[in-house]
Amino acid sequence: MFEIKNGLGASKSEQYADLADQARGMLAGEPSLIANAANFAALVFHSLPDFNWAGFYLYDGRELVVGPFQGKPACIRIALGKGVCGTAAQTRQTQLVRDVNDFDGHIACDAASQSEIVVPLVKADGTLLGVWDVDSPSIGRFDDEDRAGMEALCAVFMEAVNA
Repeated sequence: MFEIKNGLGASKSEQYADLADQARGMLAGEPSLIANAANFAALVFHSLPDFNWAGFYLYDGRELVVGPFQGKPACIRIALGKGVCGTAAQTRQTQLVRDVNDFDGHIACDAASQSEIVVPLVKADGTLLGVWDVDSPSIGRFDDEDRAGMEALCAVFMEAVNA
């Protein structure tokens, strides 16, 4: 039912646009944050190549706490300003890390992760919901097209949260 229609041969931007349409349909009308986050993580993880982790860290008012995800067990709590996730949450700016070994203070939840992208999730009222985190076992897996695509996907997710 949910799969990339523009798979092989499609540009990244086409793949992300297709995925955003599917996410929008999947999330429409469902009020449960946890159900939506779980399905969103599964959709993205199983639709795009070369990921070893994709999921959410949700802000509990003090720190980030692991939420729904796909991949190996993860770090449970991350302080704001710590690691890639904590930095994205604190700065409210997407963090695109080509090589995690070059990121000072990187938290290695899975030693196989070599690159990472983290998008902050901010509610309509300006409060922090958490972050969307995707890891890859390949150095350089993420680029500016992935940044734009992940930010667009997260905008779709946040539309459902703010509905």
